Amino acid sequence: MATALVAIIVFGILVLIHELGHFTVAKLVGIKVHEFAIGMGPKLIQVKKGETSYSIRALPLGGYVRMEGEDEKSDDLRSFNNKSVLARISVIFAGPFMNFVLAIALFSIIFYSIGAPTTRIQEVMDQSPAQTAGIQSGDIIYSINGEKMDTWQDIIDTIGKSQDNSIHITIVRNGDRIEKTVIPTRDIETNRATIGIKTTIEKSIGASIRNGFVAIKAIATGILGFLKGLITRESNAAAEIMGPVGIINLVGQVARTGWIDVVNLTAVLSVNLGLMNLLPIPALDGSRILFLLVEMLRGKPVDPEKEGMIHLIGFGLLITLMLFVTYKDILKLFS
Repeated sequence: MATALVAIIVFGILVLIHELGHFTVAKLVGIKVHEFAIGMGPKLIQVKKGETSYSIRALPLGGYVRMEGEDEKSDDLRSFNNKSVLARISVIFAGPFMNFVLAIALFSIIFYSIGAPTTRIQEVMDQSPAQTAGIQSGDIIYSINGEKMDTWQDIIDTIGKSQDNSIHITIVRNGDRIEKTVIPTRDIETNRATIGIKTTIEKSIGASIRNGFVAIKAIATGILGFLKGLITRESNAAAEIMGPVGIINLVGQVARTGWIDVVNLTAVLSVNLGLMNLLPIPALDGSRILFLLVEMLRGKPVDPEKEGMIHLIGFGLLITLMLFVTYKDILKLFS
């Protein structure tokens, strides 16, 4: 019961923020909104305020903002299809964008709670390459091989890619920039080149937000790498893609380890939702944006019936994929 409740809250937050993005921008550009719904299926609760109905539906998966003239012809001056292309793109893009905003906020909360790594060195290991080169605790790593280091993750990634070659590090010590040459050694456990240093942890809003962006970049890079792997057949979709059942199970696991892990998972899922929605897949936001860009280039919209058919087919394929993934998730639970 507790797992289901936490899962509903997590899904609810993700959907609420996504749809709130669409809803808010639609209102700002003057589009008539008929319904703002969280969940799918039969209505559980409905409240009408002005011209808009606000509802919570039985199935806690997905949601929608039903706008005048979005999927049908309408002569209403406040209809979606009577607004400029840029206005319509803004409405569609706002949903995924808000998922990224949510992720930054959640990661910032985490980093502010546990501390965010900085580019200032807290400790230099004895007999490490860094100590041999004369690097000291309190030094700030400014650049490596001429490349500015803005975050601790930048430092780790750059040194890790050095492949045991010597690197040139510019440090800041007492306001002065000092050049050092370090020859990294290879960590046996991770098989990555390492600087033999530990970072200083800082609890500040600025560092937390900065590291939130770093976390989002890392997650997005991983997702895009996975999608590329699907095309080149280097990724195993059946083994790695997770549906609602698998996610609920995962939420249940992290719920037992503490609130930070739940917040972290919510942030990761929010990045996934935002990025996947921007892909040019029929029925998703990215596909609708693509059609609007085509309209902008052509000077006239794509035939609504043809576009609607493409989205319908895409929706059918997505539902089929969802059922397949759900089936695989259930098999994993009982295996």
